Amino acid sequence: MPYAELHCLSNFSFLRGASHAGELVARAAELGYRALAITDECSVAGAVRAHQAARQQGLPLIHGSEFRLDDGLRFVALVSDRRAWARLCALITTGRRAAGKGSYHLTRKDVMENGLAGCLILWLPGQTAEEGELAWLRQHFHDRLWITVELLAEGDDRRRCDALMALGESSGVPCVAAGDVHMHLRERRTLQDTLTALRHRVPLADAGLALFPSGERHLRPLSRLARLYPAALMEETVRIVRRCAFSLAELRYEYPAELVPEGETAASYLRKRVLSGMQRRWPRGVAFRLKRQIVRELQLIHEMAYEPFFLTVDDVVAFARSRGILCQGRGSAANSVVCFCLGITEVDPARMNVLFERFISKERGEPPDIDVDFEHERREEVIQYIYGKYGRARAALAATVIAYRPRSAVRDVGRALGLDSARLDRLASAFQWWDGLKARRERLQEAGEDPDNPVIRRLMVLVNTLIGFPRHLSQHVGGFVISDGPLHELVPVENAAMSDRTVIQWDKDDLEALGLLKVDILALGMLTAIRRCFALIGQWSGHHWELADIPAEDGRVYDMLCRADTMGVFQIESRAQMAMLPRLRPRTFYDLVIEVAIVRPGPIQGDMVHPYLSRRCGEEPVDYPSPEVKAVLERTLGVPIFQEQVMQLAIVAAGFSPGEADQLRRSMAAWKKRGGLGHFEDRLINGMRERGYSEDFARRVFKQIQGFGEYGFPESHSASFALLVYVSAWLKCHEPAAFCAALLNSQPMGFYAPAQLVRDAREHGVTVYPVDVRHSQWECTLEPDEDGAPALRLGLNRIKGLAREVGERVARVMTAVDGAIGSVDELRHRAGLDRRAVDALADAGALASLAGHRHRARWAAAGIEAPTPLFASGAVAEAEPMLRKPREGEDLLADYGRLGLSLGRHPLALLRDRLEGWQTAADLWQCPADSPVLTGGLVINRQRPGSARGVTFMTLEDETGNINLICWRRLAEQYRPVVLNARLLMVVGTVQREHGVQHVIARHLEDWGHLLGRLMHRSRDFR
Repeated sequence: MPYAELHCLSNFSFLRGASHAGELVARAAELGYRALAITDECSVAGAVRAHQAARQQGLPLIHGSEFRLDDGLRFVALVSDRRAWARLCALITTGRRAAGKGSYHLTRKDVMENGLAGCLILWLPGQTAEEGELAWLRQHFHDRLWITVELLAEGDDRRRCDALMALGESSGVPCVAAGDVHMHLRERRTLQDTLTALRHRVPLADAGLALFPSGERHLRPLSRLARLYPAALMEETVRIVRRCAFSLAELRYEYPAELVPEGETAASYLRKRVLSGMQRRWPRGVAFRLKRQIVRELQLIHEMAYEPFFLTVDDVVAFARSRGILCQGRGSAANSVVCFCLGITEVDPARMNVLFERFISKERGEPPDIDVDFEHERREEVIQYIYGKYGRARAALAATVIAYRPRSAVRDVGRALGLDSARLDRLASAFQWWDGLKARRERLQEAGEDPDNPVIRRLMVLVNTLIGFPRHLSQHVGGFVISDGPLHELVPVENAAMSDRTVIQWDKDDLEALGLLKVDILALGMLTAIRRCFALIGQWSGHHWELADIPAEDGRVYDMLCRADTMGVFQIESRAQMAMLPRLRPRTFYDLVIEVAIVRPGPIQGDMVHPYLSRRCGEEPVDYPSPEVKAVLERTLGVPIFQEQVMQLAIVAAGFSPGEADQLRRSMAAWKKRGGLGHFEDRLINGMRERGYSEDFARRVFKQIQGFGEYGFPESHSASFALLVYVSAWLKCHEPAAFCAALLNSQPMGFYAPAQLVRDAREHGVTVYPVDVRHSQWECTLEPDEDGAPALRLGLNRIKGLAREVGERVARVMTAVDGAIGSVDELRHRAGLDRRAVDALADAGALASLAGHRHRARWAAAGIEAPTPLFASGAVAEAEPMLRKPREGEDLLADYGRLGLSLGRHPLALLRDRLEGWQTAADLWQCPADSPVLTGGLVINRQRPGSARGVTFMTLEDETGNINLICWRRLAEQYRPVVLNARLLMVVGTVQREHGVQHVIARHLEDWGHLLGRLMHRSRDFR
């Protein structure tokens, strides 16, 4: 008996559906269904995944959605054509925009105003069919309405079927079979019950009637359905399928056209903008190679009709620059001379080997990807400009699907099973990201649980099934979709958690799968820091810098980089980058391009790092099998480091077309997850053989391509980042006080906490003055030191618990009277401070110039009384108390507690007498290589790169410097609680020293955090 399932929820009906769309599609195809409808509740978030799975299975897919109106009326709307899809998306948008994130509100009036033109309506009657509901639906959808008969072994199937068929006959509305499917297999019943309990926020044991009475809401075999349903109801499903011809492949949309002035076409206006930019970029003339490239790019852009897209990005960048917001394009856009002319990217194509096919490929037929970074503190201005220019109806952010991972799955499933919160905290904290997407027995044992306990065993089965399920939709970091017409006719739009933000229901992978354009409006903290640094320098010296003004190829900057003196420098302050710099020894900008790219999983896994370094140091000869290969690899000494080089190798050595080479690149990025490199392996190796290359060379190239499956940088992306590497390094080298102040004012960002940044600045000769209400502004500023050089004054923004508005008010009051305030009470009165604000200032030591040491400041704060209507001032004249000055340790605790740093001695300097036998960081440099050592320090960061094969890198700090610690995988597992949680770490290990880089290989670890007592110290971990 033919049958199509027309009412089916995937796990994008959050906390209802218990199967992935792909599982549902595969099961329906396996059972021989004629078609499957995915009808998630007021959502099409899973539609693209279902579309892709259905194409692979060859199963007809129907799109639709289930709705429950505010008065309880429930129905399913199925899409028959493109017009129906637009109306469905519009209704979902109406419901979602009328409610907070994750919910919706719809009324019958909303449905009437929308009309759902072209949609087929399946009424979902309740336990008692309300004929009034049917009458209303019949009035509005009389020729495209069905009564849904769902027989789910709930005790009254026969009576219900007879009653609904009788109602259909009397009303003239046909009946159709459906299954209210929530899972692809009955085995998911337990998970579905768990999700139901979570949705109702009760333990499973208390869920009662909220749970389904049977496990029939799965895709059932046709033979079973034939025994349950009259044949006419099953045949009706197929008739409905015949009326539904819509596919997501039909979706097309256009970028806004209003940016094109009257009398111009998009093509002519883009050409005019590019020519204008070309003259600005090369006022003395353009090289013929670049002119030819511009013509080629404009021709391809025109053939693909992408001009409005480029003009839209151009407009956004122009807005940012008009507001003084630093921005820079990156990614594959840096392969475009057109983007350089428009100012979207700052990567000069004259200094690069441009591969435009990495950006746009006619053969690929997919949209270009333009990523633009903006200052992270001012990106919101750009976002609101886009919303303001195009309106909420035409612009929205892409979604990000937040999926269950081990920790979140343990918490939710454990809550449903009734485990107490303390036990769940202990269980969840046992899992780290590198443990993978499976909850393992040993993690449970570390948390003190017995994996064979029946409750824990059930917990882990459910957790491992739930991992990877979508939890909710969040907003993408910046991917904007902007349309010429209403966006909600293409995809539903809903409210994000942040105010003034709206998101579509598809993520970036969905958009890419359908070939839909987006532009990424991204945030980059370093751009904020650079702009702040420029401003501080301008205020100090009157010299106003721009990115393009920074002197190129400064020898002092490269000397600093070769010493790995890069704390705070963009992209190259990590442990791995610091270890690479003394070996690579960069002396030119292009060396920085390589530095950024080489410390990535792709080159590491592809065994490209050591050959490159050996050739760079002259330890290994550089050879090329042909002039064509030399042209591609000469700039990286015969080793492919960038994605573009792999593509170019495929073109010149194996006969790939540019479009085929880009398909290879895309397969490289996906093969670890989905495979698919086999076809390219044969094509690549055979193509190289046919062109006279050796088998060994071909195999080596293919191995390197496989390495890029672990994530390799495109050269264009690396070049964009290298610009910021150089600029930030130049500022650190020549303007260390302003650079440190800018980093502090831009927090949180980077690998290092403010304590390490301030210490580094002091080691570079910068005088740092403490927070002081008489001298500090809200942000860190510059003021003269004793020699007239710029010194860093810590700002009130360093004080934890002090609101920005309060800190700025204090600074304004002090500035207005030039610091002429004589007491804490006078400051409180003039600035309108409450007790909490004064306490924060006192604890931070910021009142020292008014009240003396911290104990006196706290006494002054304690004496403050709130004013009353009769006595406006609560001041009481009293003698100054004889309070002792805080001890050094007390000041240190207060500094770390309120400021997160101290300008006094390092904590370990105070504890040194209790650290018997510990060698300091400075002592280690005097130890012979490979000698055993006993050392330790405060843990300031932990890293565990995915390419490091389970190795954990830790940085420890003492009063003399930093200690770079390596914990091999077995040791890290052996001492896992210590590695993850210790604040003060004792290490027994071996000194390793090579190319001026020193590490300690750990052999034994101990947590000595008890010595720190109440010291508020936290490391920055796994960034």
